[in-house]
Order: sequence, then C-alpha cells, then structure tokens
Amino acid sequence: MTYSIVARDATNGDLGVAVQSHYFSVGSIVTWAEAGVGVVATQAFAEASYGPLGLDLMRGGKAAGDALRALLTADEEADRRQVAMVDASGHGGVHTGNRCIAEAGHRTGDGYSCQANMMLRNTVPDAMASAFEATSGPLADRLLAALDAAEAEGGDIRGKQSAAMLVVRGERAPNTHAGRVLELRVEDHAEPLDELRRLVGVQRAYAGLAEAQQHLDAGAIGQAREVFERAQRGLGHNPEPSFWAGLRLAATGEVGEAQRFLSRAYEDGDHWRELLRRLPAAGLFPADADLLKRLGA
Repeated sequence: MTYSIVARDATNGDLGVAVQSHYFSVGSIVTWAEAGVGVVATQAFAEASYGPLGLDLMRGGKAAGDALRALLTADEEADRRQVAMVDASGHGGVHTGNRCIAEAGHRTGDGYSCQANMMLRNTVPDAMASAFEATSGPLADRLLAALDAAEAEGGDIRGKQSAAMLVVRGERAPNTHAGRVLELRVEDHAEPLDELRRLVGVQRAYAGLAEAQQHLDAGAIGQAREVFERAQRGLGHNPEPSFWAGLRLAATGEVGEAQRFLSRAYEDGDHWRELLRRLPAAGLFPADADLLKRLGA
C-alpha cells in the first residue's frame, strides 16, 4: 500500500525518510527517525513498533541490518512486513516479506533503500533509486524526486492519499525530538506529493528567518535583507516573515528598512500593529514609545 525511501546524505550526514500511500495519515505509522541514530520505514501490514525498537537498537550500537534482523526474528508476521532502515554511518537493511501484496520489492544503494508494495508496476523501486541518485541538492529534494518517480511509474495501485517526510541531523541531539531538520505530513489530499513539496518550501521560508537573524548578528545587514525577502516570497500572501523581519531590522537600528517590511504586514490588517504594541510587555521588543510610533504601532 506504500512506497518509501530511507537515506543518508553523504555530504552532511543528514538522515531522512519519505513516503506516499493511499492510506490516511501514512506518516503516523511509517516514518521514524532520530538525529545521529538512524531512520526507519515500516509498512505493508505495518507494525509500528519497528520504528522505536529499531531506533533503540541502532542507538545502542547495532548496525541497521543487524537491528532489522533482530526484530524480524521475533516477529511471527515477518513475511507480511516491509521494513527498511539506515543508520548514522550509512549502513542499511531492508526486508520485503514474501506475503507482501504484489507488486512488492526493494532496491538498495549506497546509503539508501527504496521499497514499495501494492504497486501498479514492479518497476517502482528501480525508478525511485535512479531518481534519488540522479538528483542533487538538499536531502529533502532528493527524497521528493524519488517519490515523484514512484508516482510516475504508477505508484500505489489504489491511487494516492497521504504523504510524509522526516529529516534529522547526522549528529546526536540532546533528546529524541531535537535535531529535526523538518517533519511534514500530508494526511489526506488529492495530490499529496504536490502538497508535500509545497510544505517543504514553506518550511524553508520559516527556516530563513533564523538564517537572516544569524546575518544580523554578524552585522551583515544586506545579506539578512536578501534572506528575509526570500522567506517572504516563499510564503506568498502570508505576511509573517515581513513582520518579524521588520522587528529584527528595527532592533539593529535599520528603522527605514524595518518600516518597509512592516508596511507589508500592516496591509494584511491592523492586528499586526496591535501585536507589535503587545511585544514590549513580554520583553520581546524595546519599550520605546518613539520607536514604536515610528514603526506605526
């Protein structure tokens, strides 16, 4: 009922898993990842416990293939499962049970595994692998390319409904929920892959706010302004990037630039002015009446 990919980005160590299925909220079952540990996709007659248990074993030092074999040995329904794992070193393991609904199969490569079941055609895993290998850029883009290739080959024989992507850092994080680059789910949609791609763009736009702040902290006002503009383009009609860009620029003394960005937010409504007026009491903006007036609050 599902096609998915688990992979490690050899350039920066990031780990990712992405999936699409004709099944509601597929991401709540299939996708598992932990920064600096590994990624898991569990599907077919999915047993969700392969996710947390696989991560536990990899966190304890087992390679992905060994972790998967240990779990399969204890599973009486292993012949109905399809599971893939990649650990933080790029080692992988995959299993397609002989009772998975056709067409079912997998294809592995250096640091990744593509797997699918209940497909219209048996060419889906090969198409996914070829697309992943041929695509450059961030891991999220390569994962999307693999999913697109699967759908182009006919995808799930029943159609399409939901999709998800989870990407984490290659280094260990303070807790299991830290170190996430992105976590996105499309629960129910006529074109789940189109919507997933849109959400990746939205996530990058919001991430741009943090990048711009780094430029401001370094005194690179011009670079910060460019990143703020890019973030706003990424969110289209949503004025939030312009609002926060205005505040951050004002805090550095760039009042003129701040006014320009804030004016875009104000076009959306006076509630943004009211929000600005409330920030000083929360300690999030200077309690400077003259500055607030100049910024239109």
